[in-house]
Amino acid sequence: MSSELLAAGTVCWRRVPSPTGERVHVLLIHRTKQRDVSFPKGKLDPGESMPQAAVRETAEETGLQVTLGVMLGTIHYALAGGRQKTVQYWAAEVTSAAALASTFTPNNEVQALEWVPLEDARRRLTYKADRELYDVFLRLAEHELLDTFAVTLLRHAKAEPRGTDTPEDHLRELTADGVRQAQTLVPILEAFGPRRIRSSTARRCLDTVAPLAEHLGKRVRASEALSQDFWDAGDLTATRRLMGKIITRGKSTVVCSHRPVLPDLARELVLATGSVPGDYLAEAAGLPPAGFSVFHFSRTRPGAGILAVESYPLKLIRG
Repeated sequence: MSSELLAAGTVCWRRVPSPTGERVHVLLIHRTKQRDVSFPKGKLDPGESMPQAAVRETAEETGLQVTLGVMLGTIHYALAGGRQKTVQYWAAEVTSAAALASTFTPNNEVQALEWVPLEDARRRLTYKADRELYDVFLRLAEHELLDTFAVTLLRHAKAEPRGTDTPEDHLRELTADGVRQAQTLVPILEAFGPRRIRSSTARRCLDTVAPLAEHLGKRVRASEALSQDFWDAGDLTATRRLMGKIITRGKSTVVCSHRPVLPDLARELVLATGSVPGDYLAEAAGLPPAGFSVFHFSRTRPGAGILAVESYPLKLIRG
């Protein structure tokens, strides 16, 4: 048995009208057994990813359906018996419609929910680790950077090698493992609330995002500017224009492309937002098949740069 217990949660926030304009309120939960005040969180189910768990646990504990915003960080603390618990958190905006649709009732896990003004939440939290995490949230709020969108750079799933049956690279199909990877990606990517899906015109990329598009009821916008053939030609003007357009529109977008193209896509995100380059870009772009990295940006101030980036090297799933 692993000595590390994994969990995930959210810091939910909403805008509440006031006589002086909208104010940000934050959701606190009063847990029944622990008799504490904290944020929604819970342990991962078997085979579940951190983002999936954060969305699921928030729904189960609060009745709120959310998508994930900027990642706030990770808390580590010791448990009895020498085990360590690791909890990853994201900000999550709660819309008025989501708040009205909440199905929460007090239960044996959560006694009550409480929406409190942004400036009052910190002192109400029981644990020091939660207060330190909340300080990250407060800094984002102070600079008006809570309203975010995500650009997810996704490498296509495992594909057949180039051979005599598929002499043209762009016609290569996914392997059986790749097909399973494409299905596995759906609930993980959905957690970040993608509004657009863009893909290379290569078949292996289109097949990777097809299950996500079907699940979300969205069409895939295929572009030569994301293809490896286009990248091999050396003129990335159209690629730069496309990535700039994605940033300008400010809608959460999944971009599926190829291993050699991904580093340039990451650099274009940096250039389009005035972000500080660094070694983190190589890690975010050096993905295995079906791996992806999520870049978070301010919707109203994209020039503030990359607020956070998180990478998920999806493990190969075999039948």
